[in-house]
Amino acid sequence: MIHKKTIRRTFQVAMLFFIFTACGDDKKKQNATKAQIEAEVDMPSKQFFEISLAQWSLHKAIRENGMDPFDFAKQAKALGFNAIEYVSGLYTKQVKALGIDAVVEKLKHESEKHNVKNLLIMIDGEGHLASSDEKQLHKAIENHKKWVDAAKELGCHSIRVNAHGEGAYQEVLEQAVKGLSKLSEYAQTKGINILVENHGGYTSNGQWLASVMAKVNMPNCGTLPDFGNFCIKRKEDGCEDEYDKYKGVEELMPYAKAVSAKSYDFDEHGNEKEIDYSRMLQIVKNANYSGYIGIEYEGSILSEKDGIIATKKLLEKAAKTVK
Repeated sequence: MIHKKTIRRTFQVAMLFFIFTACGDDKKKQNATKAQIEAEVDMPSKQFFEISLAQWSLHKAIRENGMDPFDFAKQAKALGFNAIEYVSGLYTKQVKALGIDAVVEKLKHESEKHNVKNLLIMIDGEGHLASSDEKQLHKAIENHKKWVDAAKELGCHSIRVNAHGEGAYQEVLEQAVKGLSKLSEYAQTKGINILVENHGGYTSNGQWLASVMAKVNMPNCGTLPDFGNFCIKRKEDGCEDEYDKYKGVEELMPYAKAVSAKSYDFDEHGNEKEIDYSRMLQIVKNANYSGYIGIEYEGSILSEKDGIIATKKLLEKAAKTVK
């Protein structure tokens, strides 16, 4: 038979143990919570996008200084990039001499060798996809199909095209819808996106290009907003009709599947002189975009490599200001 005093003593010891343990657990939780808060405060905000390199950033090296365009993957990797965007016009001679299949095979080999990801091909010189001439429009669509195939073979997600045409605002808009729809139908069978960049003419009018996208209304037809390139009509010494770049990017972002960070020149603080990168990145973030932003340096003050590095640093710096 157990004595009543023993039972009371056992109960008191158990209660004291529970109280001390609970207090200890609360203290541990408080310390853990404090450490977590401090870590979150000290931890820098995560960059919401990844950075790629557009080959146009090295077009002078290729066209004027003898750089082999097949070395693009190698050069990009050396500059710290793991993803690249090709420019078809920088392989015109190679395609003519070797054929597009051989060019694609070599590019694929080089990208795998240097472990870089192929994102897209920017297509120029293959005809106007908003031409009012039906024969020319058909020819342009057919010309672009081989690049859709090339993008598929390279593992890219898209080709960037130009939706240029001749005529009045609405006329060119309707032809762009027709041309892009037909090309996108073919590209859809290959799992490739057709992207239109603001690249002069009506395409540099954000409202016009957004209207084209809404009318095409296909999941694989989108935009590639460029932070620059909002000159609708040029003149000898500059731009005669320029669209608001921030308004334009905001209008194009709902359809964006890639973004181009254009840069020209920098001030003493490393900021782009013509483009507010923090403002641009906030617009991009507000559209819930989280893909790649491709660097496209077009300046003349810095060397191409220095300009690429300066643009990359600016993107990383501006990303920290985005809310």
